[in-house]
Amino acid sequence: MKKVVLGFSGGLDTSYCVKYLTEEKGYEVHSVIVNTGGFTAAELQEIEQRAYNLGVKSHKAVDAIHTYYDKVIKYLVFGNVLKNNTYPLSVSAERMSQALAIAEYAKEMGADAVAHGSTGAGNDQVRFDMVFHIMIPGVEIITPIRDMKLSREEEIAFLKAKGVQMNFDKAMYSINKGIWGTSVGGKETLTSNGFLPEEAFPTQLTKQDPEQVKLRFEKGELVGVNDQTFAHPTDAIFHLQAIAGAFAIGRDIHVGDTIIGIKGRVGFEAAAPMVIIKAHHALEKHVLTKWQLTWKDQLAQFYGNWLHEGQIMDPVMRDIEAFLENTQQHVTGEVFVTLLPYRFQVTGIASPYDLMSSKFGKYGEMNSGWSGEDVRGFSKIFGNQTMIWHQIADSGK
Repeated sequence: MKKVVLGFSGGLDTSYCVKYLTEEKGYEVHSVIVNTGGFTAAELQEIEQRAYNLGVKSHKAVDAIHTYYDKVIKYLVFGNVLKNNTYPLSVSAERMSQALAIAEYAKEMGADAVAHGSTGAGNDQVRFDMVFHIMIPGVEIITPIRDMKLSREEEIAFLKAKGVQMNFDKAMYSINKGIWGTSVGGKETLTSNGFLPEEAFPTQLTKQDPEQVKLRFEKGELVGVNDQTFAHPTDAIFHLQAIAGAFAIGRDIHVGDTIIGIKGRVGFEAAAPMVIIKAHHALEKHVLTKWQLTWKDQLAQFYGNWLHEGQIMDPVMRDIEAFLENTQQHVTGEVFVTLLPYRFQVTGIASPYDLMSSKFGKYGEMNSGWSGEDVRGFSKIFGNQTMIWHQIADSGK
């Protein structure tokens, strides 16, 4: 029997894939789920049991939370990456980690093929296919849902005919949860107008009174929340999410361009990612120079867009990561944030590398590093070429 590794979530599409590949195509199916922070231990156990009930030969759960942070999230924080100034790349970033982990597992298993349950209408089909082509060239890629253009009703009818018993009721909202945010799709996101209702968001508002939090960064990475220090930044992210999520912070709808050329809307909630990115950016504005900030903005925007389009393996991404990491040498200090219902405010920072030091003058009040004559000469020289241009242009009239 040919061996296929299937990326398995336990939902309708991947459940169909198991039955189709085993009973219709005669494959030996080895399912794998990659946890990027969206599953509890009980949920993973339930998904494993479902896989075996459907007929897989083996099932594996890969814990990729630390890898996801170390190879992807860290650089999204360093770059303050928000797609279209809105979206922290919650799903698109985690798909890259999942695709890479599945490819590695396919190598480990010596698989003849790799399969995923993507449809032909979204970004994920491109992201998975591209990573597989790069990482495991020559291994066949099987995508039953996309290739046969199956409707939800057709999948359900097939599974029922095979005697599969599962909940076939379609949820009103599709939820994809991970450490870097949760996407929420529903009828409101299918059109260009309308916001998701309160009940659509998995995390509900449970805190009303303002709360102060202190975030501690070391070389750009979140290592502490309030007076608690964490062994790994992912632990700090989970901890902050538990605090900030209760305020229903980080909710929005992202409107963007898909890889396949159409526009799309998706709702999301990302309390910890939004607070971290804005706090990190505030700290950077105090400790980095003007041109460090300028070039970071440009390279980070490209990095986020290229990651969104599945191009994580492009070597230029390693080059940009090296630049981003080098800029973080002085991004160390504390950031103070006030959490309120549905919003938050960054109120200030404290850092030994703060360039806003009173030793060098106070903006708009007093200077101590130059004299009035220094400024007079500097202003004349700084505008000298533009002055020459205007004099020559005016003399030609």
